[in-house]
Parts: sequence; structure tokens; C-alpha cells
Amino acid sequence: MTNIENGTLTFRELGLSESTLQAIESKGYVNPTPIQAACIPLLLGNEKDIIGRAQTGTGKTAAFGLPLIELLEEQQPGGSPQALILAPTRELAIQVAEEIISFKGSKKLFVTTVYGGASMTQQLKDLRKGTSIVVGTPGRVLDHLHKGSLRLENLSHLVLDEADEMLNMGFIDDIREILSHAPDEKRMLLFSATMPPDIRNIAREFMGPYDEVAVAKQQMTNSNISQVYYEVSEADKLEALVRLMEIEKDFYGLIFCQTKVETDNVANKLIERGYAAEALHGDISQHQRERILSRFKGRSINILVATDVAARGIDINNLTHVFNFGLPQDPESYVHRIGRTGRAGRKGTAVSFISPREFRRLALVKRVAKAEIVKGKLPGVKEVIDAKVGHIKEEVSKLLVTEEVEYGKFSGIAAELLELGTPEEVLAAVLKISYEDDLDEKSFNKISEGGFFKDKGDRREGGKGRRGGYSDGGGAFGERKRLFIALGKLDKINGPREMASYLERETGVPGKFIHEIRVTDKFSFASVSERDAMQIMEKLNGKSRNKKTMVEIAKN
Repeated sequence: MTNIENGTLTFRELGLSESTLQAIESKGYVNPTPIQAACIPLLLGNEKDIIGRAQTGTGKTAAFGLPLIELLEEQQPGGSPQALILAPTRELAIQVAEEIISFKGSKKLFVTTVYGGASMTQQLKDLRKGTSIVVGTPGRVLDHLHKGSLRLENLSHLVLDEADEMLNMGFIDDIREILSHAPDEKRMLLFSATMPPDIRNIAREFMGPYDEVAVAKQQMTNSNISQVYYEVSEADKLEALVRLMEIEKDFYGLIFCQTKVETDNVANKLIERGYAAEALHGDISQHQRERILSRFKGRSINILVATDVAARGIDINNLTHVFNFGLPQDPESYVHRIGRTGRAGRKGTAVSFISPREFRRLALVKRVAKAEIVKGKLPGVKEVIDAKVGHIKEEVSKLLVTEEVEYGKFSGIAAELLELGTPEEVLAAVLKISYEDDLDEKSFNKISEGGFFKDKGDRREGGKGRRGGYSDGGGAFGERKRLFIALGKLDKINGPREMASYLERETGVPGKFIHEIRVTDKFSFASVSERDAMQIMEKLNGKSRNKKTMVEIAKN
């Protein structure tokens, strides 16, 4: 077995053709990764099978994809595939296919993806036309083999990508059956992060003489990624997330949650607070998944909240942040998560929220992943608002020094507005209309630490007063409660500000302590401390307004 370290080779030294090199260089790649430097010459130079051991994100797709482009013959109409690539998830299958297509240049090779949850009719059409390479998940590949729509008699190469993940997901029997359909003389390439006994058994049963290469395990972390953790109670994680996002000028991030329920909850709460976010997990249909990923890649949304399984195959080079809403169970998952940022030479930030029960897991991650994760201090409300004001100033300054900018109709509107008052008064009024909620300290909730407020001398971040605010995780006024209020826009309460004013007027609870307000036509939601929830229900449920129960604790 060859153990591969980083080297200084270029792609031009690996034996690739000029057209393939042009495709590589057009993507800005110069130096191959270790797994690429090892596998490409072996694939081009002999006929032996290959086992490659390397973690996700080390460039395995190009390690087998570039040689395949060189070795396969140009496609004939109606021809059956020359290569089959099996991947554990739909996202990874799509990613592999897209990357191979990006490398093939003008060579007449066709790539078809087949995976569950997508139209079988379209896949049947694509296969009937003829294809050079099929990339698919084991279950759907087997479906096509059973239907006779996929034939493997001309197969020269079969690739198992992320083989250990496929075994973990229960595909061992499917893989064995697919391999039984493939011709004996095929060349087999197996890539895996680990080598459990089942994979060794597959190698013995289905592979001929093979070369084995491995990427040195210490290459787990990326020096372009700044890693930081914050000590936060479970209930304060959302508020911590909001503050850290708000302090950034161009936030574009992936937020990892442990469960589907948590993923939905976090995404929904962010959406309620006005953020462009979506949830991605195993219960999302394939059509929805592709729509969400398309919107995220196109930046129609800038926040994607996902589970580990749903995020596999997401390949975006310019993410600014990856958040661990909670630490994953094993260090390698942590490395895979944070590897979504800091790509293609860019800087990235990986943030982990650590509750008291997660400290031992943090120590394990640091030790096994050889990761330097520093402790951070969450920004206060004033710091967040100052940062947002700085971003506004920067944008205005940029616009003013850009000679080519066309102000169009805005010049006329500005002239009319300046007739209404002094320039300072007019500008202040425009800023108030545009940014009042963004720059309002009441828009941010108090954050506690270990059940105590961080600012010992001042119980609320906005000044002194008889009330101390509240903590999501307990503290002076109990746990936070989500209220259902049987009043909405049809009752002439047109938005969050009107609802906060109404509740303050009718119940005595200051509007600054009422958060995450969402108003629909017939009802509304709001989050308050347990004590304030009791006060609001006591005051309002005595007022009928022809509603049976005006306020109650929300059921979800």
C-alpha cells in the first residue's frame, strides 16, 4: 500500500491530454491533491484495479473522473454505458456527474444520473438515447437493471464512491447484486474513508489484482478555516446564531442540526424573524430539495439549515460560515461539516455552539481532528448594532465614490424630499423608515450563560430597570413560551409593531420583552418569558372580542 503525502506535482506531470488540461486550468486548478497525484497515473498507466482511502473533500471525483475522460471512447448513439459510478446519496451522484461534465471539454461523452425521487420517465429517455457514464444510487441503478433499461455488457469501469457510507446506509446487498451484473473483465475502483471488513470482502470477491493508495490522515483540517466555539445554553443558541449572522456584512452559511425536528424549528424561527432561510432534511421531497439547493446556490436564500445526511453532496465554494448548532457525535463528521467552507483558497469560519453537556465531546473533536478551536465571546447588542451601522456607511460610501452609478429616478425623489427639511432631518427620516427595526435593541433577546445573565450589573442589555428581561433557558422569569393569540390583521393589528403595542397597552408587559412576533390574517404568535406569558393570558383571556380563547400556549 502506498501512503501519499502532499507533493508539488502539477496536473501537467500526470499524463493527461492537452484538452483535459485546458478544462482543468479553466477551473483554476494547478496542483493535484494527494489522492489525485496517486490515482491518475495508476489509472492511466496500467490495468489493475484500485482501492483509494481518503476522506470526503480530498478530490476523489477528479482522481477517477479525469482518467475516465481520457480512457473512454466517444459515445455512439444508443450505446450502453462504458462506466458506472455508484454513490450513496442523490446529492453526491449529482455532484459527481456535474464535476465530470465540467472536465470533459469537447470530448463526446454523455453523463446520465439515475437516483430515487426523480422522474423515472426522464431517466428512461436519457438511457435510451445512449450514454457513456452512468452515475447513480444503488437502489435506482438496481431498478433500471431489473427493468432492462440499463445494460452493462460494454462496461469497462465500475466505481464505488464513498463505499463505507453505502455500507452504513444498508446498500451492501444492492451493491453485491449490481456487481453480479457487471462483466468480469471490467476495471473496478473503490474509494472509501475507512476500510471495514465488508469492504475488504467485496474487494476479495469482486476485484482482481489491485493497487492501494491512502491519503495521510493528518490532512483532516483546512488552514483556511477559522474555528471558534461559544458556550451557550441550549435555549440561547438561536439568539447567539442571530447575533453572529447580523454582525457579518455578507453572511452566506450552512447551519447543521442533529435532527429533522430541530432543523425545521431553527429554519422556521429564522424565517419568522425575516431571514432568507430554508430547511433541508430527509423528509424533503426530491423536487423540493433540488429547488432549495438551486435557490441557495443562486443566493436567493443565504441560510441553509440541514442535517448531515441531507447536506451530503452540497458543493459550494464561497460559503462564508458553517455553524454547528450542536456538535456531531464523531470528530470525522465535524471535519466533513466544516470542510464546506474555506474552499478554493478562500477564508471561512466554522462556529460551534457548546452547551455544558457537550464539553467532553468538544475535547474529543479537538484531539482526534487535531483541530485548534478557540473560545469566542458573543457580541453584545450594541456591538451588533454598531456593526450594522458600519455596513450601512460602507455601502453608502461605495456608492458615492462610484463615478458610473446612475441614480435615475432617485435623484428627483431626493430633491423633493430635501424640500421637506434639512438634509440631516431628511436623511434621518429615510434611515428610520428603512432601518428602524434592524437597529432597534428590542429586536434582540437576552442571552444567559449557565442559567445566569452575563452582565451581572445590568439585568437587561438596554439600560437599568426593575425588570430583568428573560432567558430562553430559565433564570429570573422562567422558560420562554410561544403564545398563540387569536387576533390578526382582520382585527386591525397589521404587523409585529402593532401587536407589541397592543399587548403592552392591554397587559402591561413592555413591548421590548415580546419577541418573534408573527401576524397572520386571523391569528398571531409571540414569544415571551414564562412569567410574562402568564400575565398576558390572565389579562387578555378576560376580554372576549367574540373569541372563545384569546391566548394560549402554542402547541408547537
